[in-house]
Amino acid sequence: MHPEQSTAAPTLARPEAATKPLALLYMADDTYRTMFDTELLRRLDDMVDTPRPRHVTRLDSPQARAALTEAELILTGWGCEPLTEQDLAKAPRLKAVFHCAGTVKHLLPPAAWAAGDLVVTSAAAANATPVAEYALAAILFSGKRVPAYAEHYRRRPGDWSVHGMLAVPSNYQRTVGVVGMSWTGRRVLELLRHHDFDVLVADPYATDQDAASYGATLVDIDELVARCDAVSIHAPALPETRHLLDRRRLAALPDGATVINTARGSLIDTAALTDECTSGRLYAILDVTEPEPLPADSPLYGCPNALLTPHVAGAMGAETRRLGALTLDEINRYLTGQPLRHLVSAAQLARIA
Repeated sequence: MHPEQSTAAPTLARPEAATKPLALLYMADDTYRTMFDTELLRRLDDMVDTPRPRHVTRLDSPQARAALTEAELILTGWGCEPLTEQDLAKAPRLKAVFHCAGTVKHLLPPAAWAAGDLVVTSAAAANATPVAEYALAAILFSGKRVPAYAEHYRRRPGDWSVHGMLAVPSNYQRTVGVVGMSWTGRRVLELLRHHDFDVLVADPYATDQDAASYGATLVDIDELVARCDAVSIHAPALPETRHLLDRRRLAALPDGATVINTARGSLIDTAALTDECTSGRLYAILDVTEPEPLPADSPLYGCPNALLTPHVAGAMGAETRRLGALTLDEINRYLTGQPLRHLVSAAQLARIA
């Protein structure tokens, strides 16, 4: 099982209570407004009590301090600062933190993770859906050479001579590599099954059976880059994954291959990829970069072989309701004593995004 998956029961059993527990929502205003529509708020009210106004953007306000003393649950999300030891000390009844976003690695202080007496969940699985959709679109666009054709057409309107200037566009029987069987990586693999691709996977924690269950073949990353027409990265940003696609591995990619990154910019050596793209040998579709954003004078902005977007692959607008819905499902399981599906333990922190 991949380290991001968990079906373990909560580490702390919730005692029976005659009244609904108090839940404090702690996130940015725009996060709250877009994530929780009327139906989701109705579901939330059916399960818990919340203070009014319903959410806070800071924990040092009088409202937040009063709620912390009674809160059994905290719902966190984009725009909130990490919880500190001082914050937790003001919350003597706190038993669970439900994060309505992805990574929880820095959400709690190290001592809280070490103690292991808080239930912590993540909505990373819900955020994986729009990221995977973006990655699939990038893979399909790369096969049809859409970014390069579009750039040529923009510069020379009506000129179809580009048909003879680029490699023949096709998505039939191409080899696609997925680096990392994370929540997003697995969702990408599911989507790829509907297309005529030969799919390779590289993940040090996956087994042959894991890959085969998605119709893919497990290989090491060096074999993957040597064989693939497109490589989509879905690995966590860890010290050992920094520049996972370094100059050597980028050079091993076949001429005309496309590198797709929707994970973290640090996974790719930006300078090396810039050289490969500006030379015309490789293509890139990048939603994340290192640094982020790239400086205005980066050659990648003007490179016809590169398509850059400003970190838009993850949930935005109404898509964020998927994260809210997943979180409420987890709260329901917690309150009814069912195993949590998205529990995160301290042991997982060294291997997850």
